[in-house]
Amino acid sequence: MKFLIKKSPDSFIKSVNDEINTILNRNFDSLFPEFVYNEDYTDTNKLSMPVELHEHEKDFCVQAELPGVKKEDLDIDIDKNYITINAKKEEEHEEKDSHYKKSEFRYGEFSRTVYFPKDIDVEKTTAKLEHGILKINAPKKEVEKESIKKLTVK
Repeated sequence: MKFLIKKSPDSFIKSVNDEINTILNRNFDSLFPEFVYNEDYTDTNKLSMPVELHEHEKDFCVQAELPGVKKEDLDIDIDKNYITINAKKEEEHEEKDSHYKKSEFRYGEFSRTVYFPKDIDVEKTTAKLEHGILKINAPKKEVEKESIKKLTVK
């Protein structure tokens, strides 16, 4: 049985505000691609996740908030200048004579791509999931110094 719930003006304004923020962020990111990270908007069926990115002298640290996601439900793709995090969180069905249910939890597939301004060392990148926070450490790739060679004229 479905229930009709009257939305308050505050929740309507919040949902409109969220939509406006999403549109503005998407357009801002496409105008300024040199910024450090960007959301992956290619698949509209996937939800996004909040991330934090810290750049240090020798590495980048990425933290993604994924409460309730198990490590076996994570799929992380890395390349020389980006990391794509894919996660899945399934809803648990346990109803005991419940007449009403309201859930603000988010279920489904989550995806986020984080771009780096410098190349990372793919082989040394590590990931750890702890207490609902995914921590990725991506060392910067060492730039090989070009050696100057003398050329003799014949």
